[in-house]
Amino acid sequence: MDSRATVLSRDGGSRDGGLTGSEARRRLARCGPNEVSEVRDPAWKRLARRLWGPLPWMLEGTIVLTLALGKVLEGAIIAVLLLVNTVIGFVQQSRADGALALLRRRLAVNARVRRDGAWTQIPAVQLVPGDVVRIRIGDLVPADLELVAGHVSLDQSSLTGECVPVGAGDDGVAFSGTVVTRGEATGVVTATGSSTMFGRTSVLVREARTATHLESVIFQIVRYLVIIDVTLVVVMFTFAAAIGVPLSDTAPFALIILIASVPVALPTTFTVAQAVGAQELSRGSDERHPGHGVLVTRLSAVQEGASMDVLCTDKTGTLTLNRLSLEDVVVYPPSTVGDLLALAAVSSDESGQDPIDLALLRAAGEGSDRGTRLEFTPFDPSTKRTEALVERTGERLRVVKGMPEVVGRLSSAVPPSLEADVERLAATGARVLAVAAGPPGRLAVVGLVALADRPRPDSANLVAELRALGISVKMVTGDSAATALSVARQVGIEPIVCTAAQLRQQPELAERCAVFAGVFPEDKYELVQSLQRAGHVVGMTGDGVNDAPALKRAEVGIAVDTAVDVAKAAASMVLTEPGLVDTVAAVSVSRRIYQRMMTWTLNKIIKTAQVAVFLTAAFVVTQHFVTTPLLIVLLLLANDFVTMSLAVDHARPSPRPERWRVSALVSASLALAGVVLAESFLDLWLARGVLHLSWPETQTLIFLMLVFSGQATVYVVRERGHFWTSKPVGWLAAATVADVLVVSALAVNGILMTAVGLPYVILVLVVAVAFMFAMDPVKVVALRRFRLV
Repeated sequence: MDSRATVLSRDGGSRDGGLTGSEARRRLARCGPNEVSEVRDPAWKRLARRLWGPLPWMLEGTIVLTLALGKVLEGAIIAVLLLVNTVIGFVQQSRADGALALLRRRLAVNARVRRDGAWTQIPAVQLVPGDVVRIRIGDLVPADLELVAGHVSLDQSSLTGECVPVGAGDDGVAFSGTVVTRGEATGVVTATGSSTMFGRTSVLVREARTATHLESVIFQIVRYLVIIDVTLVVVMFTFAAAIGVPLSDTAPFALIILIASVPVALPTTFTVAQAVGAQELSRGSDERHPGHGVLVTRLSAVQEGASMDVLCTDKTGTLTLNRLSLEDVVVYPPSTVGDLLALAAVSSDESGQDPIDLALLRAAGEGSDRGTRLEFTPFDPSTKRTEALVERTGERLRVVKGMPEVVGRLSSAVPPSLEADVERLAATGARVLAVAAGPPGRLAVVGLVALADRPRPDSANLVAELRALGISVKMVTGDSAATALSVARQVGIEPIVCTAAQLRQQPELAERCAVFAGVFPEDKYELVQSLQRAGHVVGMTGDGVNDAPALKRAEVGIAVDTAVDVAKAAASMVLTEPGLVDTVAAVSVSRRIYQRMMTWTLNKIIKTAQVAVFLTAAFVVTQHFVTTPLLIVLLLLANDFVTMSLAVDHARPSPRPERWRVSALVSASLALAGVVLAESFLDLWLARGVLHLSWPETQTLIFLMLVFSGQATVYVVRERGHFWTSKPVGWLAAATVADVLVVSALAVNGILMTAVGLPYVILVLVVAVAFMFAMDPVKVVALRRFRLV
């Protein structure tokens, strides 16, 4: 049996005091780390999977048909194009996998453990059998535990498939990987690593490898291109039959036109662009908001972030500092301030590290007469209170601390001014709690404590920036309406407040209201659904276990820096620093990625329309094929490698949320394709009518025109304004220069084509540059006409 499966002797520690540091190190060396190695498929299997799917099938079928027609060289080049794109996508995905592996380490579970007689937090991977661990609501249980104090409810669905929580108390067992849904408890580690029941405590991030929305975009683009090409192929076959051209001559060109419609590099380019965005965010490269990184757990979130138009954000720790301190108290006679603080402290617990409890413990100080605590019930979101049974001054008291309305309902003696006092304190933006004490069944409200969590200094500016980006910011909090309203005014959120109860009765208020008060975590899910039904792309921040469904439901689920493990696992992005600064950076980067992908898509549609329409129309006009199948395949090879560098090109973020509107992209692209078609026929006229070149020489010249005009089109469409207003990234410029030099050398030296003179090459290049200036104003008008800018 694995040595980790056995509970080691308790030497070096005790069930109460835990292990000593030296004993823990000895056990770690003996048992190994508390982790399970990830099992991954071999690289060859992952590579092979990239050759299986609708787009690869289309190219693989094309290769078979090309070889069947006797075009061996053309088929070989198409195969190389498919394999190179596959390898590039595989390498980029492997890099993304490596980044996500690093992310898993950064998101590794932490455990509250008692070492050397003091409570501390350590990575769960360092736990050893015999450690004393504290678990609370929202935690993933870090190892198999034997509970020795407290009571918890556990979600064991990951083990049993049953969704009903299971209770566990003294002498009970909590298995690794289960989720604490209620309560707190202390337990002794009995098994770690692969010997636990769950067997995988460190794997928290589940990546979504393929974005369903991205698949939809890709297939919409392919559908439009195929419709255009099939129509033109029918025209070509019909005309060829009418003039007596053999089918064996026409078929290869029809096949090549269909090849041109398959955006073989599109999935790879989109994956590269999203991975680049994820890397930018992880290292905080946004110029205006460098931050400390946003950890992207699903690449699709990079794209969805560009479309997000509503952000629902927590108040505490996101808009505020999450540093509670005692600001004010109200004491009801005959109690004193000392009595109030002592009772508030005795109904708090340090081991849970709850900010409210820690603030009250600090305020009470060590010298307060708290009495002896006999029992303690930790905070539960469903009850919104903590309780303690205390022996103090010779009598047993039940002490309750929580929301004033909850404590008031439990008390038999409620001061008449309680409601007014709560409103006065809450109006300052403070969190107000009531404390009641007395014999069981005869509680009396002792007083109120006001804890302030002031807005972060940058929150107001960041809310304003998000609104300027077209994102509606909505604040969601469990605090009272008065507290929420005060903070909203300070950070610049519209003071239109709705309560959770109102939202449940009128879901349409999700759009109207900007502040939601008294919200339970489960209400967040309904809020996200209501906004999505209204047509919004929703971002949701969260930190608790009950936030996980909302984080998963939202297009952009954002776990804040203080989030529990379950929330981080459900989110698509994880913030590593307090506040919203990294959210602004995420939106900015996502919108830059969208612009890069839109540039690639525009260019692909324009070039496909140009090649397909020009080859068909020129055949009808001249009754000759104006280029060869081999040269068309070479054209695809040259264009794909160069345009793939658009994934890392400079781009300005969109000024508003973006949505993929493929029909608008196609319409704008066809308008621009009209310009390059004019260029194509001009070059054909120059070749045959002015220079009187032979048909083989004309075919070479047309190939050069298609390559050069393709490069020129990239530089026109990469900029939404005039193309000269921004510089391309160095990789793109270098790729273009290399492409032009290589194809020019091939043409001049007659490699794979009929040779033409260098002056003819320069002439075609000059015409392509001239048409950049003709295409540019058409582009500006078309993008505005179809609302793409």
